Amino acid sequence: MLPKDNRLWHPQDFKAVYARGVHRKTSHLTLRALRCSPQPEDQISEISNQTQRATRIGISISQKVSKRAVVRNRIKRQIRAAFRQLLSKLSSGWDIVIVVKPTAIECNYAKFLQELEQLLVQAEVINEYSGGNIV
Repeated sequence: MLPKDNRLWHPQDFKAVYARGVHRKTSHLTLRALRCSPQPEDQISEISNQTQRATRIGISISQKVSKRAVVRNRIKRQIRAAFRQLLSKLSSGWDIVIVVKPTAIECNYAKFLQELEQLLVQAEVINEYSGGNIV
């Protein structure tokens, strides 16, 4: 389970990411990411000591992937576990939605981890991104 601060829950947040976010694709996953706008200056002065809010993550998986809920839930658990491993590398202030494609049934945890890292680098969400390839 992801920490509560890192979960994207509300339908209007998902809609905002779909409408205004950038998207990147691999053969098994699609990433949609939206950089959250900074707070207005009057709110910043009140909360000057707080850091930017945590990156929030949502996973969207339809019945097109599998009719069996057991399979869909296993895929979601693997993706959440991969995100937990990558959480320390992520920049703060992003809303991210991962859309799972039907071909993801054939993936294992290592493949999800590899594809997620690739997508996050392409979308410039990872802290170590330097505009080129990761060393």
